[in-house]
Amino acid sequence: MDISKNRIYTVSAEEIAEKMGAGWNYGNTLEANFGGTPDETVWGNPKASQEMVDAVAEAGFETVRIPISYLSRIDDGNGYKIDDEWLERIAEVVDYCYNRGLFVIINIHGDGYHTIKGGWLLCNSRDQKYIKEKYAAVWRQIAGRFADYDEHLIFESMNEVFDGIYHDPVPEFYENINDYCQIFVDTVRSAGGCNTHRWLMTAGWNTDIKYTCGGYGFRFPEDKGNTAGEGRIILSVHCYDPWDYCGEEEEKVFLWGEKGQEIVEGGSADPKYKAAWGDEAHIRAQFTMLKERYVDKGIPVIIGEFGCVDRANPATGIPDRITENRAYYDGFIAGTAAQNGLVPVYWDNGFNGRFGLALFDRRSLTQTQPEIIEAIISAVKNKDPMSGRRAYIDRYTG
Repeated sequence: MDISKNRIYTVSAEEIAEKMGAGWNYGNTLEANFGGTPDETVWGNPKASQEMVDAVAEAGFETVRIPISYLSRIDDGNGYKIDDEWLERIAEVVDYCYNRGLFVIINIHGDGYHTIKGGWLLCNSRDQKYIKEKYAAVWRQIAGRFADYDEHLIFESMNEVFDGIYHDPVPEFYENINDYCQIFVDTVRSAGGCNTHRWLMTAGWNTDIKYTCGGYGFRFPEDKGNTAGEGRIILSVHCYDPWDYCGEEEEKVFLWGEKGQEIVEGGSADPKYKAAWGDEAHIRAQFTMLKERYVDKGIPVIIGEFGCVDRANPATGIPDRITENRAYYDGFIAGTAAQNGLVPVYWDNGFNGRFGLALFDRRSLTQTQPEIIEAIISAVKNKDPMSGRRAYIDRYTG
């Protein structure tokens, strides 16, 4: 496929959210690693395939985010060279998405994690000279490899980079994150080709809405090398609010929002199982803030990750209602994002089962959560946060 034929394609700030539609993460695949060596199957998922991307596209998703780790695939002793085979595999997966006319987001993902062997993009490390030199070298190679890919391909600077401690940002460390973002923009722009006008995503502390927009020190990078004639930087944030409902496995919270309250009032569940914060009003407020501070000023915003884990345990007695509530939550996030001109990208980790986030079976290439998929796609298409409110599920027998 001759990607260079697409070089004339451009997408403006006014139309990018509409064109990107609903997004899906090809999670726990190209960012998977074993002992610091990236390997797309070591976390239990099959290799990425054209057939899986086809299934995602046919479900109605128009954007695929591909999280990528580099780690030991970077040779520090050879000018920080990325392993050729790994870079070409990344290009192959990007091409799967291009073959379906999808938008594609690629990033540097697990390299910023303190919990992974070989993590090096660490804002609290003392050796920032080494980190910044390496970071620039890695992005220089990525941008060079994809210089002829048009604006369907978006680069994202990093993923959830912070000091690994859940507290308010440390100003000194936040300045390093700001420096990374500026290095990222400058390096990509200087690589030539479509990189001079490519859309770039930049993130703040832990890719967190509060710590990015709440006056904690985030500095939006300058974009002097941009030739597009308008801004070409996208703000990247994640939304897993409320966490005790969306991701915390130790908590026994399995209901959320107005639909969760209806289930409680109907006598099917104790109020203690419903999330005590982060309801519809909270989500509306967060997304309205993003619209007013960024979208209304010509800066697109992508919710690069959202979702809530599968809590449909038959032992609760109401697994179907729990999944319906989950469809409502995901639809509400997607629809409220679309209403505010934000792009929602669902986090799918490929795992089906309790606490999983998969929407598909990646081996059979079938939908495992069709009601949630329908809620997300419909929510974005119709800008309707209530798209999942009427979800009806009758699949559990336990």
